[in-house]
Amino acid sequence: MRVVVFKTVAGAGIGEEIAESARLVASELVGNVVRLCGPWAPVVVQVYPHEGHVLIQVHDPEPAVLPERRDQAPDNAKAEAGRGLWILDALAPGWTVKPTPVGKQITCTLPAPVLRSV
Repeated sequence: MRVVVFKTVAGAGIGEEIAESARLVASELVGNVVRLCGPWAPVVVQVYPHEGHVLIQVHDPEPAVLPERRDQAPDNAKAEAGRGLWILDALAPGWTVKPTPVGKQITCTLPAPVLRSV
């Protein structure tokens, strides 16, 4: 999934830095689903590179459990987990969660200038 996200974004003419950010955002979201639902949960990751932004949507089957920040600071060196939502806030501010008929969908928008050479 990480490779496909990176190649999809970079292949659309968006820089590798944004492609790496998209890969990180998708990875954090999928990791949260696996921790919540287990390794065999059906997860759908959609990536839509557009001029000016990259849209990432992750669907999971658990509608009742919403993403929640832990009580620790994101720079707590002793913490083993709990930084994912802080990463989303930094890379894709304004991410949203909405229920779907089969679970929930988290949508993130990363600002992304198009870097295609002319």
